[in-house]
Amino acid sequence: MSDWDFLYEMNDRGYSPEEIADAAASGAAPWEWAQLDRKWIDASLDGEHSGQGQDDFLHGSQEQVDVFLGLVDCAVRYHMDTGRYLQIWGELGELYAEIKWGLERHEAHRAGSDGAISGRLIEVKTISPEKSSDRVSVKSQGDFEQLLIVRIDSDFRFSAKLFERSELQGQNGKLLRGRFQLDGPGPA
Repeated sequence: MSDWDFLYEMNDRGYSPEEIADAAASGAAPWEWAQLDRKWIDASLDGEHSGQGQDDFLHGSQEQVDVFLGLVDCAVRYHMDTGRYLQIWGELGELYAEIKWGLERHEAHRAGSDGAISGRLIEVKTISPEKSSDRVSVKSQGDFEQLLIVRIDSDFRFSAKLFERSELQGQNGKLLRGRFQLDGPGPA
């Protein structure tokens, strides 16, 4: 049995093409996901922003904030004009982490973590508005100490939650997993 046979099993079980695509992107079947309660996560979010400005971003220079706001504006206009999303979610999430949370990013393409906040290694994962599930996964081999999950909603508002590595599920596997769940039980 190959590592990807679960995709055929998902099809046999009646999962939608979007759910199968999400599973293929994450490399894990939905029944392998550990779940975190959305209400618990939302209670810990740093807040939804109806509009972002310099006052919201204490860690960024004016130039960084201007670049971020310009990219968000460009993504909004692109979506309005084409009905499609501009695929810059990861970069937006990391830039948001820099100017909102004080992330000091590593050089490009460094494996294991994206940067550091207050000396602690951080991995950033971004959930886009086009994603049909709220699942996130990260390779367990990374050297990060915390996971910052940035969520971008359909109105291009950003929110984030910082998790300790020990809070993530799947400590003995290839992937550490979490899920922003619409409703259901608490952390599994």
